[in-house]
Amino acid sequence: MALLSRGARLSGDKISLVLGLPNSYYLPMHDLIDLERYPLDRLDSSDGKNLVAECIAALEREGMFTLKGFMRRAVIDAILPGLIERLARESFTHAREHNIYFDDGNADLPLDHPALARVNTVNHTLCGDQIGTQLKQIYLWPALTHFLAQVMQKPALYPMDDPLACANVMGYYAGEGLNWHFDRSEFTTTLLLQAPQRGGEFQFRHALRSAADPNYAGIASLLRGEDPEISTLQLGAGDLNVFKGVNTAHRVTPPLGERARVVTVFTFYETPGRMFSDEENLGFYGRTN
Repeated sequence: MALLSRGARLSGDKISLVLGLPNSYYLPMHDLIDLERYPLDRLDSSDGKNLVAECIAALEREGMFTLKGFMRRAVIDAILPGLIERLARESFTHAREHNIYFDDGNADLPLDHPALARVNTVNHTLCGDQIGTQLKQIYLWPALTHFLAQVMQKPALYPMDDPLACANVMGYYAGEGLNWHFDRSEFTTTLLLQAPQRGGEFQFRHALRSAADPNYAGIASLLRGEDPEISTLQLGAGDLNVFKGVNTAHRVTPPLGERARVVTVFTFYETPGRMFSDEENLGFYGRTN
């Protein structure tokens, strides 16, 4: 099986620089993810082609797909205690009031329009240089990027060069959550590491707006809690979810109980070499590169 070493899209030297470890440390990918069930390393096989086709169909039907049990539970159990300790000790607390657009400059609407109703978000973030080796191995594995490009029907996708923004681990404790919003990017890739005892659910309203129709009335109805088409996705530890959130409103409800919701977010772009600005890194992470 393939090792995360000298690959077709990332040189061994670059991976070593990002991970800060010698190449000999890298684990076989089949020890990290379930390649028997999800043959990302064999996309030209019949099983690989079927997987891509099923994911494309799910994206067209629901705006997302989920690979249940993608990351092996034994690996999660090994890395989770250290991540939880780091979340408590080192994470950046991102607390903000915002509207659903994360944008206060919507010139199409008056400030008191119900589609611009203010909501609150609180989470705790570990940056790409804090999340450990195994998650970065998965993020930088060329086969994952190639798989996502095929499913999203893109010529190519690339991991970020930004050591802070490339891959994050986010923690949500009791009473905290990520409130209603649209994503800036076309799609988001997440890997759940721990579900809370209760709450902490991923809720979404599929295709609430489009490029041709901003649907301000529908957005106002959602924010008032009056939209009957809100869906809830049940995710478990190890589940990989790919979600087209640019026109689908979504949120994470506050967890209940002592166990936090812990999730990894992987960021990919259609062009190589992407970096966040210092202003963006300060806003999201409280520091710059």
